[in-house]
Amino acid sequence: MFVGPVFTREAITAPRRPQFFVARVLLVATLLGLALTAWQVFVGAGGGVAQLAGPGDLARFGRAVFELLTPLVLTVAVLFSALFSAAAVSQEKSRGTLVLLLLTDLSNSELVLGRLLASLLTVLVATLAVVPFLLTLALLGGIDHQQVAWAIAVTAAAALAAGSLGSTLALWREKTFQALALTAIGLVLWLALGEVVASGVLGEQLLGLTAGDVAARISPWQALTAAMEPRYGRPPALFGIEQPAATGADSAAWFVGVGFALAGLLNLAAVALVRVWNPSRELRSNATATEAALAPREEVVAAVISPPDPADVVVGKARGQSAAVHHAGGKSRAVWDNPVLWREVRTWAYGKKVLVVKAAYVAIFVVCAVATVQALGRPANGRSAIPPAAIPMAPLLVVSLVLVNALSVTSLTGERDGKSLDLLLTTDLSPKELILGKLGGAFWNAREMILLPVGLCCYLGWVGALTGWELAVLLACLIVMTVFSAVLGLHAAMIYNSSRKAIGVSVGTLLFLFLGVSTCMRMMLALSNTFDGQLASFLGFIVGGGLALFVALAWRNPSTAMALASFSAPFATFYAIVSFLLGSYSLVGLATVGTFGFATASMLVPALSEFDIATGSQPSRED
Repeated sequence: MFVGPVFTREAITAPRRPQFFVARVLLVATLLGLALTAWQVFVGAGGGVAQLAGPGDLARFGRAVFELLTPLVLTVAVLFSALFSAAAVSQEKSRGTLVLLLLTDLSNSELVLGRLLASLLTVLVATLAVVPFLLTLALLGGIDHQQVAWAIAVTAAAALAAGSLGSTLALWREKTFQALALTAIGLVLWLALGEVVASGVLGEQLLGLTAGDVAARISPWQALTAAMEPRYGRPPALFGIEQPAATGADSAAWFVGVGFALAGLLNLAAVALVRVWNPSRELRSNATATEAALAPREEVVAAVISPPDPADVVVGKARGQSAAVHHAGGKSRAVWDNPVLWREVRTWAYGKKVLVVKAAYVAIFVVCAVATVQALGRPANGRSAIPPAAIPMAPLLVVSLVLVNALSVTSLTGERDGKSLDLLLTTDLSPKELILGKLGGAFWNAREMILLPVGLCCYLGWVGALTGWELAVLLACLIVMTVFSAVLGLHAAMIYNSSRKAIGVSVGTLLFLFLGVSTCMRMMLALSNTFDGQLASFLGFIVGGGLALFVALAWRNPSTAMALASFSAPFATFYAIVSFLLGSYSLVGLATVGTFGFATASMLVPALSEFDIATGSQPSRED
């Protein structure tokens, strides 16, 4: 193969794993289920084709479903491309296999491009599997094959660019959390830039083009919207001057070029610097210290004969240990009774470059906070039941929860990949000390991602945008979801011995919930004016979502509590969406706090009772 043996091995071995086929089947089945659900909402649960006035209504239905589901395909492709590529490279680095690959005769391009395309293989194949489904929608009318082609092209270009971003950042950064966090923040900034340009804040005309055209050429979301625009042929000449055709396809074509160019630049940088970034400076400093430790025999003998002055040595005391223990000389800090929590809080467990992640998050918070404040007095647009001030807050809260979840899951997968988890399990640490220590460390290191959104919510209550009760409900939901995100990360890290799969299941579960919520809300607002009988229409989607959650989170250690939590979460989410659209915010808080609080307890209580962690000591087929 042209990209080397890394991709060749993945292309040969991937079809042997069932999940390679399950991914595309689930994606197409989900889209088909949503289309059937939209049909039930569109024509009525007891209706049928007889309720349609003619081919025009059928064409409008096909176009509506196309506009609803194509952004979902784009979002899934972009998010999971970035996640899989960053997680795959980070796992190679954590396990030390990347250094072994660097010792072979693989060229830099074979290593970088091979690893990238190998991690994107599942996403690209699943995207291709969507093409027949979209062509089937074209048979209904309302869309043409050119729109389908440009939508798939925009999706592929955006997925490749997002995967290249995740791969490059993972090759650059040493810690898994840093790579995942910077990738997520980079995607948010990319999408935010397109929305800012499209809003006209930077000017209605940029580089001789309208703000919308410029945004469509740099943002995947805006490019997909332009690609889905209907084309009615070339407009008539105006004053004898021939007018250009609709610019939707032109903007989509520009974005495809920009996406591939961005991917090329990121991969060129990774190919040029992969051996500069790896091995990391940390490994090099350790090697230098090891060489310095190999002193001449005379110096070693002198060091043994002349031990350090006991008065200059301070030994950490934990669990009542005496000072007369083996130590390496020098001063050390006192350790808390919970050494896991002490390490997470009092040391740079996730590297000093985590400050870059926090600075980038603060920048996103400032942008979203300014947009929220500016939208406070703005009326809602049309039929939208979502307040304008909540629109810029939604991506901020999603990013915050994803970062907390990523920090939690990598805190345990990093220990396993570094071969230190086995050592921790052989000590006298209790399950409560390990789990609570990791949770406390996640909350402490992600304190900016937790406190800043809480502060923004309090500000909205202070200026009167929220009543006291609405503020209390919002804060309760935010706190419960934050704890749920952290516990979900630890739960996934405990039941999967593959770091890549643990990260994918943990972050993917959150994304599944968020995408499900947004898709259901868009379908309800776009296809129906009432909510009567919609529970029956969404019943299949609810049951399927509950089954997917149970397989992902409770298949290894099934329990009644986890089964109840898995199957109740989609139903409670649907109930919360309907209650929110109807303005019953108290019911939204009750459904959210009750359901996800119970799910948190279902995962946390067994973990605090005994160790049941997949250590990865046995080889697995998923690796």
